[in-house]
Amino acid sequence: MRLLLLGKNGQVGWELQRSLAVLGDMIALDRRSQEYCGDLNELDGLAATVRAVQPDVIVNAAAFTSVDAAETEEMTAQKINALAPRVLAEEALACGALLIHYSTDYVFDGTGERPWREADAIGPLNVYGQSKLAGERAILETGCRALIFRTSWVYSARGGNFATTMLRLGRERDQLSVIADQVGAPTGADLIADVTSHCIALVTRGEGFIAREDGQAAMSGIYHLAAGGETSWHGYATFIFDLAREAGVALKVGSGLETGPRSGTGGVQPISTAEYASPAKRPLNSRLDTTKLQKHFGLKLPHWQKGVARMIAKKLEPHQ
Repeated sequence: MRLLLLGKNGQVGWELQRSLAVLGDMIALDRRSQEYCGDLNELDGLAATVRAVQPDVIVNAAAFTSVDAAETEEMTAQKINALAPRVLAEEALACGALLIHYSTDYVFDGTGERPWREADAIGPLNVYGQSKLAGERAILETGCRALIFRTSWVYSARGGNFATTMLRLGRERDQLSVIADQVGAPTGADLIADVTSHCIALVTRGEGFIAREDGQAAMSGIYHLAAGGETSWHGYATFIFDLAREAGVALKVGSGLETGPRSGTGGVQPISTAEYASPAKRPLNSRLDTTKLQKHFGLKLPHWQKGVARMIAKKLEPHQ
């Protein structure tokens, strides 16, 4: 099998280099690659790359992911998140490749408390969500074979993310304010990569299928991929600090005297989304129902705390 991976140095792309290696020969690219074009801003170059490589599977782990920046860089977000996926889908159709693409819970409006199902009505609240939804639709419109994984709250042990930021701030400040009314499931890039590899193996061996909403087998579909359970950003932060303290990390947060009804846990104050100003509006409900993915591909997705604990242990290795 010949695989083409785009976005090799992102959180998910880095893990995909590991998980996909067992499936066949892989060409992994980023936007700085020289021999082939891996820059999603270069649509003609992207098409030429697929034609030259002639892959059996294309995995697009590249995207414009800065939610706030997308509000002022709409054209760039649309090009990378919508136009480039269309090009990849058209080229996948032409060469008979399976396309793997990643989307987001931000295609929904974040209302309610029930986990979102794949067939639920969409309604993105910001430019980022709109661009990712446009990318989904562009892929499906081509009729190529595709797996589109919607995920949320992605993290990895490599590079910067929410956990890294919390650990740094926890060492620097007595108190922190963290949003408590946005709910989702922190999902590891390693989990996403391993699930991707598993699904590719099943589909390419003819042992799995991609099911349409009408129940008929078809080689195209959207699946929700997220860790089990749920928490808020506030709950996520307090879990991180609990793990850090257990590992012997000296934290400043919570070391002062917290008083009042909003003192929070260990110096971590819960606040509402309305109290945290940001250029882009965020959904309150980022829960994703993963029943379809688990049923169709024979998977059991672990609770979010298990993955986060492993990630924190990795980040804190020097402190063990």
